Amino acid sequence: MQSGKKINEESKSDNTTGFGTNRSWYGGRLVQKNGRPNIDKSSSNFFERYSLYHTFLLLPSWKFLSVLLTTYILINLLFAALYFLIGTEHLQGIIGNSDLERFTECFFFSTQTFTTLGYGRISPIGFLASSLATFEAFLGLLNFALATGLFYGRFSRPRAFLKFTYNAVISPYKDGIALMFRMVPYKNNYLSNAEVKLTMAMSIEDEGRKINKFFPLELEMNKVNALNLSWTIVHPIKEKSPLFGMSMFDLAESKVEIFVFVEAFDDLFSNVVLARTSYIGTEIIRGAKFSPMYHQSGKGDKTVLELDKLDELIPADIGDAFPEK
Repeated sequence: MQSGKKINEESKSDNTTGFGTNRSWYGGRLVQKNGRPNIDKSSSNFFERYSLYHTFLLLPSWKFLSVLLTTYILINLLFAALYFLIGTEHLQGIIGNSDLERFTECFFFSTQTFTTLGYGRISPIGFLASSLATFEAFLGLLNFALATGLFYGRFSRPRAFLKFTYNAVISPYKDGIALMFRMVPYKNNYLSNAEVKLTMAMSIEDEGRKINKFFPLELEMNKVNALNLSWTIVHPIKEKSPLFGMSMFDLAESKVEIFVFVEAFDDLFSNVVLARTSYIGTEIIRGAKFSPMYHQSGKGDKTVLELDKLDELIPADIGDAFPEK
């Protein structure tokens, strides 16, 4: 394994990562696979830790829709209970012989009032029922305005729509070896001026304590004019590379983590979009390379990009380079 002295002499350290140096203060990886920091914020005030707007924008679609539907049902159940407590005799047009039937009628009257739909069969009678219906209609307008804003924010938020391979690989490259991974745009968006930056974090011992060191990884090509097909990112492992002379055991022992930062311009949004991910030692495979994932169409007039082959690997012989131990 490389010594801290050798790394410091031959590899320029990167001090602009935004991560601290004391390794003992960190738990697990620094960046999650989805690109978000692997951090839980602690505070006695919940609203100091979370922005509800950002939380709803980042929720998966099924969770977002589930929260909206659950909130809608719970609010209407609450108002149905209030109408029922006021008395169903204050709701003209209620039909039902049992409490369950009358409560169900109250629930559906609540949904009509909340959505300002109002079929007209049931109407409030008296000050208390009318006041409650007025407040519910007002609350319904606010909720639908908020939901509309969240829907718009989710659909209009610029996203890179990039997928990264789950694993990086140590593959043959020219007369040596290289660290590689690839990415692909998986939607019908068009990215131009795509640029990628790699930074490697590793834990080394300095004066008896473990510290984080960060090193930029030089790439064969770090920028392309158009990102339409898959792009394999290549870091040649040469003498000046911080990975030179290491083994697979060293990757795990040094808690190596490689951060990937991608920036591109989306023509549709006319905006810069970002994507991030990371690879830890156990996600780097020795002696493999990526299989081709695009080919000519049957008629030969188009290129077919097979997204399902993004993670498909084939064995590759790298000899004694980058040994297991």
